[in-house]
Formats: sequence, structure tokens, C-alpha cells
Amino acid sequence: MIKITTDSTCDLPAQLLEQHHISVIPLGIVKGGHLYQDGVNIHTTDIAAHVDAGGEITTTNAVNIADYEMLFRREMADHDAVIHINIGMGFSSCYQNAKLAAEEVPEVYVVDSRNLTVGHGMLVLAAAEAAERGDSPAQILEMLEGMIPRVETSFVLDRLDYMKKGGRCSTATALGASLLKLHPCLDVVDGKLQVTRKYRGSMEKVVGDYVRDRLRERTDLDTGMAFLVDTCADGRLTAVARDILLEDGRFETLVEAKAGCTIFCHCGPDTLGLVFLRK
Repeated sequence: MIKITTDSTCDLPAQLLEQHHISVIPLGIVKGGHLYQDGVNIHTTDIAAHVDAGGEITTTNAVNIADYEMLFRREMADHDAVIHINIGMGFSSCYQNAKLAAEEVPEVYVVDSRNLTVGHGMLVLAAAEAAERGDSPAQILEMLEGMIPRVETSFVLDRLDYMKKGGRCSTATALGASLLKLHPCLDVVDGKLQVTRKYRGSMEKVVGDYVRDRLRERTDLDTGMAFLVDTCADGRLTAVARDILLEDGRFETLVEAKAGCTIFCHCGPDTLGLVFLRK
């Protein structure tokens, strides 16, 4: 029996994690000098309230080697093998730490998703389903290797102040974007984030334009499943995206998810993303 484990950055809904018996280890979140655990004793609403009150941007901590080793030993007590799928090494040192921990525990295999949020989660879900089918570790690892470059993750941001506070863009860039009502679209490209487009206008308009752009004249999409993920406090932007995706009608399953604290720390509120799998 194979156990699938992953980082909290996979952002899969709790129902799917429970249904497929996926174990999640939380990343650390540092707020006001205190260390918390992503999704355990801190949530995105806590971060938003802290920043809106004038607090410094929260930061993230990778899972350490000792905690990974503890997870792997615990799961190996009841399973024949463990496959752990990490947030991409281009975004965190979690993968490197998990690899070092796995050297101490036989039959543990660590995979770099080269992705984040539900782009990472899509791989975790596929691995769990393969384990349930009875696939061997070698078969699951081969499947993931072929799938990783086909995952397409992108998202649009409402505001840049979180990135500015975290040192990921300049004050001038953030101010200019705010004044001109510009909203960047970011894609995961070769395991890193790149700005691929800039939209202008209200976020309702931006989300509509973004989703339509992602679907227009696409013949390369696997239509079995699509993921919609956001950091919105209410459902207005999600509803815009959902309606367009449902009207498009191509996807057999649409999974909606909320990004956790690790992702929220970097992109802030009212960010919305799509994850597709290319053929």
C-alpha cells in the first residue's frame, strides 16, 4: 500500500484530502515575530487583518528536515512506500529538505512538482488516484514525470502591495499599477513565476477577460478536470470565472479551491487563478 503525502501549499479542498487519505504537512508562517502553521493555527483572514491594520507582511518558513523525517517514519510504519510531492523548488526549499529526510527512511520517494497551489495539488490528486488503483511506486513516479510539464498554472492579482512588502516588486511598480488600474497575470514557467500579461480595469472585468483568454481557441487542453483557485473574501470574482468556465462546457469536473496562507502571503487578497492540464 502506497501513501501519498504533500505540503500545505497544494491547496486541495479538505474533502479531497480526506477522500483520498492524503497527509499534509504545514509550512510555517511568521506573523508579528511568532511562528504559526499554515492552515492549522493561522488562516488567510488572520493575515489580511494583520496587514490591513498596518502590520508587516507575514513571511513563510519551509518545513524542516526533522519534521519531514518524522512524517515519513510515521507513514512508513503502516505503508509499503511513501511518495511525497513538494511545492516547486523554485519557490521554496521544502523539496531539498524532504530529499535529505528521505535519505534516512527507505522506500520514501520525493517529487518536485515544479509548481505551486493547485497546480501542485493536481499532481497530488493524480498520484493518490493512481495509488488507489494499485499502481506501483515506479508507475506513479513515471506518470508524474510525464504530467509535471503539462500542468498550466496562472493567476491574476488585484493588488501588488503584498509583493511590494515582500520585496518582490518595487514601490514605483506597485504605485504605477494601482494608479493605472493594472493587474498582472502570472504564469508558472519552468518552475518559476513570470508576468505574462497585464490587464486593466475593475477586477470583475479583469477576471472575465483573463478566463476567456485562457480558453480562447484552445485545442490542447485535457478536459477531464480544471481547477479554479482564489484568495477572495467573497464569491463575486469566483462567480465570474465559474460562469465562463461552465458556459464553455468543456470540462467534465471543475474543482474550486481556496489558496492557503503560504500563497496568500505573496499574492494577497482577491487573487484568482486557473489550473489546466495540457494534452
